[in-house]
This record gives sequence, structure tokens and C-alpha cells, in this order.
Amino acid sequence: MADGAVTARPGANAAAEELAVQAREAAIRSQGYWAGVWKRVKRDPVTIACGLILLTMLAAIVFAHLIAPHDPYQGSMIRRLRPIGTPNYPLGTDELGRDMVTRLLFGGRLSWFMGITPVFLAFLIGTTLGVLAGYAGGGVNMLIMRTTDVFYAFPSVLLAIAISGALGGGTINAIVSLTLVFIPPVIRVAESVTTGVRNLDFVDAARASGAGAFTIIRVHILGNVLGPIFVYATSLVSVSMILASGLSFLGLGVTPPEPEWGLMLNTLRTAIYVNPTVAMLPGACIFATSICFNLLSDGLRQAMDVRA
Repeated sequence: MADGAVTARPGANAAAEELAVQAREAAIRSQGYWAGVWKRVKRDPVTIACGLILLTMLAAIVFAHLIAPHDPYQGSMIRRLRPIGTPNYPLGTDELGRDMVTRLLFGGRLSWFMGITPVFLAFLIGTTLGVLAGYAGGGVNMLIMRTTDVFYAFPSVLLAIAISGALGGGTINAIVSLTLVFIPPVIRVAESVTTGVRNLDFVDAARASGAGAFTIIRVHILGNVLGPIFVYATSLVSVSMILASGLSFLGLGVTPPEPEWGLMLNTLRTAIYVNPTVAMLPGACIFATSICFNLLSDGLRQAMDVRA
């Protein structure tokens, strides 16, 4: 027995060394893949420009309390609807005489928050359910995916309006409604990519070695599916921001006097014939942010495509 134990020890050491070598090779391949992704991103000037614009906008709204020239809530009927270029008010004033630069900076906080938070929550919930459906298959897949299909019977805009109308106005209710709208498409993408990965050789090898379902999903599945799901979720941010602004425009989102780009469009719509350039500024911010997020997600998708 002692001899058997002694002779088995070199084999165990060899197996451990082989596993360590495979782990190092996998890490090198992973680093090489992401290095290639970054190299392709750097060669895409549109993606870099959109990323820089979004970072600049994010820095501006985060530090709005430091760079904003006026109080976002303080107005004056004497200086209402001042045109662009007015001294001390470079972008004019709104219908209540509040500085547009300040309102746009502070409004960006709520617009970005309402655009990113629902997508982030939908990413967490949708990825969990989609990976579970894709890996488990069978009845679990049928239950999750058929429930998801029910939400596809309604257009996303109408579904968001219906849920917000049922819950009532307010920032939290708008975020809840948008999260419920974005969970189904994330589930479908997560289920699709997980189904394509679960039967690959390395997953079968892990399953044959006795690894549990949770270990296989955490170690082998998530690393291969999170990238495509994340890129798809990035493309939803622009849609979320537009829908959130639309809910605020309809009175189902942010309520006055809070600054938010969609709500500012609503309050400035009566001034479009008096001062159209000031009235269109919130819409221009929504458009610029949305198009930058769309172009950024397209660039990331192309960079993560190995065939690119």
C-alpha cells in the first residue's frame, strides 16, 4: 500500500502541473484577446471620439455643482427666455428665467441616471435568468422564455407608458417600468449565447470531471457570455434614455421643478415660437448622448468580433 501511495504521488503532481500550465495558457489567451479588442478599438476614431464625448459629459454632470454658474432652481420672470449669448447666460434662460447651462448640467444627472440604471438592473436580472434558461434547458427554459415572449407582444414604448401609468409618476416608478421593459431582450440574448456555449468541449470536460452546475456557470459559462451581453446592454442605454425622457415629457417620469432633459423639453414646448434655439437645447443633449452610446456600442461589438 505504501508503495502504491508513493507511485501515485508523481502522477498527481504531473496532473497538477498540467492543470497549472493550462490555467496559465488560458490567462495568456484571455489577455491576448482583450489586448486585441483594445487594439481594434484604438484604430476606430469614431468609437474613441464617442467615448471621449461621453466621458466629458459624465465629468460635467458629476461635477455640475462645481462648474454650474447659477442655482438650477432660482429664476426670475424679468429675464425669462433670454436668447443664446446673453451676458452671464451663455445658453440663455428658460421659461422661468433659470440659467440653461445650469439646468442642462443638473438635468444630465437625472437623464443619465434614468438611462443607465434600468439597463444595469435589466442586465443583472436578465443575465441571471437567461443564463439559467440557456444552461438548464427543458422545462426551465420553456417557462422563462415563454414568459419572456409575452412581453414581446407589446411595443416597448407602449409597455413603458402602460406600466408607468399603472404605477404612477415619479423617478422610481419610471425606473421600475423601464427595467421591466428591458429585461426580456436581455434574457433572450443571454439565453441564445449560453445555449451556444453549454455544449462546447470545455464545458463537457468540466461536467465530466464532476464540476457542479454552479461552478460550470461561474467559471466556464459567464466568462464567455458576459461580453456579448454587456455590449448589447450598452446599446440599450440610448433607448432607455430616450424612453425615460419621453416618460418625463408625458408627465410619467420626473416631476417639476427637478431638472431633467425630457421634462425640460415639455416645459419649453410653449416657447418654441418665441425662442426656438433655447427650446431645442435639451433635445440636442438627448440626441447627442443617444447617438454616442449607439456608435460606442457598435464599435465595441465590432472590436469584440474575432473575425474583425
